[in-house]
Amino acid sequence: MPTPLTRTYTLVRGAVRWMLRLFFREIAVEGREHIPADRGGLLVAWHPNGVIDAGLMLAAFPGHVVFGARDGLLRWPILGNMMRAAGTVPIYRAQDQKGMSEADRRAANQRSLDALAGAVAGGSFSALFPEGQSHDAPHVTPVKSGAARIFLRAHDLASGAAPALPAPEAGSFTAPPVIIPVGLHYDDKAVFRSDVLVVFHPPLALSPEALADPHVLSAEIERALVRVVHATEDWDLHRAMIRASSLMRAEMAARDGRLAEPATIAERHLDFEVMWTSYHARLDTHPAEIEALRRDVAAYRRKMRLLGMNDADLDRPGRSGVFQIAWALLQAAIAYLVLRPLFLLGFLVSGPPYWALKPLARKVATAEKDKATIKLLGGLVLFPLAWITASVVAAFAYGPLRRIAPWLPDWPIGVIGALAFVLCVAGAVVALRSAELTLETWRTVRARMARRMESERVDALRRQRADLHDRLVALAQGLPAVERIEGAKAPPEAV
Repeated sequence: MPTPLTRTYTLVRGAVRWMLRLFFREIAVEGREHIPADRGGLLVAWHPNGVIDAGLMLAAFPGHVVFGARDGLLRWPILGNMMRAAGTVPIYRAQDQKGMSEADRRAANQRSLDALAGAVAGGSFSALFPEGQSHDAPHVTPVKSGAARIFLRAHDLASGAAPALPAPEAGSFTAPPVIIPVGLHYDDKAVFRSDVLVVFHPPLALSPEALADPHVLSAEIERALVRVVHATEDWDLHRAMIRASSLMRAEMAARDGRLAEPATIAERHLDFEVMWTSYHARLDTHPAEIEALRRDVAAYRRKMRLLGMNDADLDRPGRSGVFQIAWALLQAAIAYLVLRPLFLLGFLVSGPPYWALKPLARKVATAEKDKATIKLLGGLVLFPLAWITASVVAAFAYGPLRRIAPWLPDWPIGVIGALAFVLCVAGAVVALRSAELTLETWRTVRARMARRMESERVDALRRQRADLHDRLVALAQGLPAVERIEGAKAPPEAV
């Protein structure tokens, strides 16, 4: 039977969800209906963002999931404790085990693989990253055979084709397990308050050859991950598709007589999927048109960046700019005046650790993939440390302050410290929200000023956007895969 959710696991998952919700502005989830309830399976995903990838799968999966991870991670402070509490199974890589003999390492790995296979055969789910290590490439790196071997072992156990493992590794389920590809889609994986989408895709339909050969199965897993990731050969192409998707959405809204609303991460992913599918369907038949589009989209985006505008800004009416700019500034001023004490407290106490995290991640991280992990784990240490320090200072300073202002209430030092800690946390939230509002207000003001002062350039950009839209539509016309994608998506859930 599937592993029940223990109190410890529930607490760990709740803590992970809370931490991720602080780091990401939006976490959307699609495809939970593809997870079967009558059998176990293997969740496989690409690995672009270090420990964050595993945290998202843990947070988004509705039931219990067992992870396999290199044993070195289990020795990390805080992170290792949480991973062990969640039941993570260690995997022993040769490059990490200099003091272990090859025979001992293989024996330890076999025990770990048996534990994962037994859990899957028993109706539970295990999550693995078949590439073997995290990376910064915009595509799937070669898949190792470990995930395939675990799945085939679990499949044999569930079907009775292999000797059963001792309890509790093997369960009573006889339905064969499944492999579910998981798409992890980041707006900007290392950026605080960016967005992320987690997609559980339908189980793979496996050929008889794949069920008999781990190398064939690994190849099928790799092909599936390439499809769900929408891999590109380089980041320039990836960014070009994002830009093309954005201008398409804005132009379609303008032709409908409306202003394009900010797209959710799920909507942006769908737009990208349509663009990716069209690109690969036409790459061999229309290479010259595609190259010209890439060049012209890049030129359009450079002009937009010089004006500080996004695609929807081109359609905002310039004549009402003064009133709307004044209203945006008034909103920001009111928010600041009403919440000024909390804002200042949050700015003074939480500002230093916040500003320290970016250079810390840049110095400590060996690659882009590690920056979000370092920021998240560093924040778990630095922010509480700053709040506790400020609370202790407030508690001990309250006595001398009360001698100066005797009208202050005579509260115990513990109450003062606790109240100061709560106010520090609240101040951090207010400062964060205020910063987001200020940045959005400034972007709006700058865009509207450009719309009023550069009307001829804006009109030229609107004509260029319309031309790019028509060329993109013509290129995708008649592709049935695009129509299926646009009609198949359900609204996403949120973590």
